Amino acid sequence: MRRVQRSHRVADDAPEAMSLLLSDARSELGRLLVQRRAPGKVHINIAGQQANTLLHDGHAWKGFARAALAGVRRTLRTDANMLVHASFAFVLGEPRKDPLRSIAAAILECEQLVLAGPVPACVVRLGYLYGPESRDLRAYRAAFRIGRPYWAGPREAAQYHLHQLDAVSALLAGAKRRNAERILYATDGKPLSFMQFMDDFARRVGNRFPLHVPRIATPLIKLIVREEHMQQAALAMPARAPGPRVPGWKPLFADYRNGLDQILEAWDA
Repeated sequence: MRRVQRSHRVADDAPEAMSLLLSDARSELGRLLVQRRAPGKVHINIAGQQANTLLHDGHAWKGFARAALAGVRRTLRTDANMLVHASFAFVLGEPRKDPLRSIAAAILECEQLVLAGPVPACVVRLGYLYGPESRDLRAYRAAFRIGRPYWAGPREAAQYHLHQLDAVSALLAGAKRRNAERILYATDGKPLSFMQFMDDFARRVGNRFPLHVPRIATPLIKLIVREEHMQQAALAMPARAPGPRVPGWKPLFADYRNGLDQILEAWDA
């Protein structure tokens, strides 16, 4: 996980005072959020969200707990009027084994620190992120084009995903004082397995028959893919979309296939 960057302010000259403070403004989500604005003085903590995706091989979780907790404590010193803490929807799956169990415990501890802090705050648990800013997804495109197999996880383990642009709009929608002290959700609402998601992406980039690393190769593939990723790919989420959803928010890409189409169009532009 990247270390929490210094807060980044975005302001404009509109009649209503607007400013947006970000933790980790140089991250993938941060680069999208700096283009937006929020009414009032809002701080959005997105530190750690680089790990909130199934598109890395688990390496983004290295050092997560210590860095995330330190980042939250720094964020609580903000002078904003409202704090939105971006969290992780997968904790609903209640991982039962380490290392993912310990990661989930750290995530929940961060949430409680934020909600018990001195600044009015809400938590927005995001689905697994994907989008045009994802360097990991670009790496998958390159790998699929040369026919490289990937660790797909079980076909029946369905998870909730979220396009990066929808994550941005959900975090901004959550930045209202009436949402203080609440834990809210932002997912696309339609669970599907990592295997289905990535196989569909592979076909879109020209690999008609994407290959999966066989489970018999697990001991060998662990030299490349961390246990955290294997556990996440196998962690099934509840069949019913988690709630409550962020009030007043709906995903633009409720169908992941439309989200993938948008990404390829953005890359080709």
